[in-house]
Amino acid sequence: MAKDVICEVSSCRNWAGNNRCGAESILIASTQETTAHRSAETDCKTFDPK
Repeated sequence: MAKDVICEVSSCRNWAGNNRCGAESILIASTQETTAHRSAETDCKTFDPK
């Protein structure tokens, strides 16, 4: 399991500064109906705009 989650999305409510994610859990989903093969085919469902 990842020790630190790096996040560069400062417009997210879970952004904890220093490019860290402060969310208690993280959900990343595929944007396709099939298995994702590239990061562009995924979406962070944990994102919550400030």
